[in-house]
Amino acid sequence: MFITMKNATKWRHVTSVISIILLICSIAAIAVKGLNWGLDFTGGIVTEVQTNSALTSHEIDQLLDDQLGQDASVIAAGEPGRWVLRYAIPDQGEAPDIAAALQTIDSQVQVLNTSIVGPQVGQELAEQGGLALLVAVLCILGYLSYRFEWRLASGSVFALAHDVIFVLGFFALTQMEFNLTVLAAVMAILGYSLNDSIIIADRIRELLISKPNKAIEDINNEAIAATISRTMITSGTTLLTVGSLWLLGGGPLEGFAIAMFIGILTGTWSSVSVGTALPELFKLNSSHYKLQPVSQEP
Repeated sequence: MFITMKNATKWRHVTSVISIILLICSIAAIAVKGLNWGLDFTGGIVTEVQTNSALTSHEIDQLLDDQLGQDASVIAAGEPGRWVLRYAIPDQGEAPDIAAALQTIDSQVQVLNTSIVGPQVGQELAEQGGLALLVAVLCILGYLSYRFEWRLASGSVFALAHDVIFVLGFFALTQMEFNLTVLAAVMAILGYSLNDSIIIADRIRELLISKPNKAIEDINNEAIAATISRTMITSGTTLLTVGSLWLLGGGPLEGFAIAMFIGILTGTWSSVSVGTALPELFKLNSSHYKLQPVSQEP
């Protein structure tokens, strides 16, 4: 049993070092390359068209990429052959002739409406999205500071930061489009990772109270062993759902699905390794959860 515990502690420490290295690489990627902001934030043109119902989004997307010289978003509008096209405003400032561009694959194409989203609207969306993310983080920090002693809460906070920064670093490194759906995925990752971290932290707190003479390393290993089956089942079923969304959801949901997939993997990883290694570093022990007698003196 001692060897198993020792190996588990060593495994957690090694994975924590790997997480820190990946975290530094992610921060470097964000600083050097930056995020590839989508039309939700930079502004652009939205065109609704009616085409032959036999056309697929892949065919339209490939044609527009060739004709416009940029990545265009093709979203089904709910009716067969009806599509919403989103693309950036060209450098010359004039909207391209989408009907002419689609004539090569459908001679009966109809442009139903076209609207331009200016950069001011995109900036407002970016500010609102950033504010929503900030409020969510502050609420989480407030909850953790109330629920746990700071040494135990520090592991959950660092795990949350690790997951979000890793996702942002991936999008910066690959230069995939960062739009509102990806931002929504980042906020969902915060909640998912927090849930995992709280379950393990709750178990650690219970063991510290019930087994005050046990070393914190063994307490962490026992807490992980008690919750690992639940964590694997929850993460596994969620990954299956997100993986299906990734494969079958098409281009509009690809960024969301990829961000969620990465976030779930790193959230499970960080909750088990990073979330338990930091309290050890801060010398968490049972005395920090020992009940203090209340003085009867007036």
